[in-house]
Amino acid sequence: MADTATAEWLATKIVDKTRRGIALETSALVRAGILPVGTRLPAIRDLAYELKVSPATISEAWSELRRQKIITGRGRNGTWVSGERFIAKPERLASSGHYASGVLDLSLAVPDVQLLPPLKEALSHGAEVEHLNSYARSRIVPELQEAVEQQWPYTPEAFLATNGGYNAVYTTVRALLPPGSVVAVEHPTAMRILDILEDLGVRIAPVLCDQEGPRPDSLRQVLTERPAAFLFQPRLHSVTGQTVSAARMLQLGDILNGSDTLIIEDDGVGDISSTLPMSLGQRFPDRTVRILSYSKTLGPDLRLAVVSSSLSIIEQIQSYRAFSAGWTSRLLQGAVAWLLKDSVTMERVAEAGTIYQQRRDRLAEALSHRGITTWTGSGLCLWVPVESEQFAMVTLAARNIAVVPGSKFSLLPSNHLRVATSRLSDRCEEAADAIALAHRL
Repeated sequence: MADTATAEWLATKIVDKTRRGIALETSALVRAGILPVGTRLPAIRDLAYELKVSPATISEAWSELRRQKIITGRGRNGTWVSGERFIAKPERLASSGHYASGVLDLSLAVPDVQLLPPLKEALSHGAEVEHLNSYARSRIVPELQEAVEQQWPYTPEAFLATNGGYNAVYTTVRALLPPGSVVAVEHPTAMRILDILEDLGVRIAPVLCDQEGPRPDSLRQVLTERPAAFLFQPRLHSVTGQTVSAARMLQLGDILNGSDTLIIEDDGVGDISSTLPMSLGQRFPDRTVRILSYSKTLGPDLRLAVVSSSLSIIEQIQSYRAFSAGWTSRLLQGAVAWLLKDSVTMERVAEAGTIYQQRRDRLAEALSHRGITTWTGSGLCLWVPVESEQFAMVTLAARNIAVVPGSKFSLLPSNHLRVATSRLSDRCEEAADAIALAHRL
């Protein structure tokens, strides 16, 4: 095989001449080694002529392969095969490492295992839930729905149990949003949300934020692009620790009132926040999707979140799930229902929230004493400004301290560090000293 594939030769290998067919059959040639890495592909117009399709069809197929990292390059410089496998992966999450012993790992904003409730009795209860081991694709077990309704900020038409918060986000956007649409998202936002949206192939429109939440002027500007959805974290932002104020929620609702944009509310940190849950669902019940995850509060191995929306939207999401899991374990749903009704568990969750707040505040105060101002808030991490992200990361790495660069949480330029505080029970002063050294060039 020559280093350049001719349009005539490649056209003979492609049977399905749709955008998707061209992408799939070209990727199959790459996987089989027929188009080796480094092969230069023919010009779009030449291949379109040979296949008797429009250049736009080839361009769209190439865009799909480019998004999957199979090909690279564009325009007059040509396009080459750059990958051997048709595999999508979460680039931001996949590049987050695990570190050797001795490293102070402040990169993972995850719950402290010692603060999670015991699960033995809850799982025992879950094993007795009705219709256990049935293949019926039910949306949510009645016991869990009854438990979550008591704390839900509005009365939705329908609920759905899913396999964790990010699974809920992934399934929702896959079921409801077409590739190529515009999605408005807070700046910054969770890196896994960006991974999910980039995998879908949507165009992400960042909405700037301040200490009260998404800025009205920025959301208003983004709405001129007619986004299919607005995805934000009103109760507790997982990156900055901010909570959207009541006044700001009212402003955002007023702005969204003039659109038909789907509203997706991600409550990923849950009852770690002392703030009561909030939602625009009361105002826009037909187009609000609220997602509440229990991973941070009750345990990640429960793999459970609850989604609410209109019956029509929930049915669309559930229909999409038929391609994969179909339903969420009724055993785990029963266990979570038991935990939510158990007063001792809820006291433990509240106590954990207090400890997380103390750990976050302790590092924030130590940084303040060293001249570094961070936003007040809560949650499992701090969003720390620095003069140079690259310099800060190198400086901290030299001192065996791992954090995450702010650029992973945004498409816009960022000079920040995301510093996890959830497990920082000691060595706070050491961390503050190192961050202070990394703060300025």
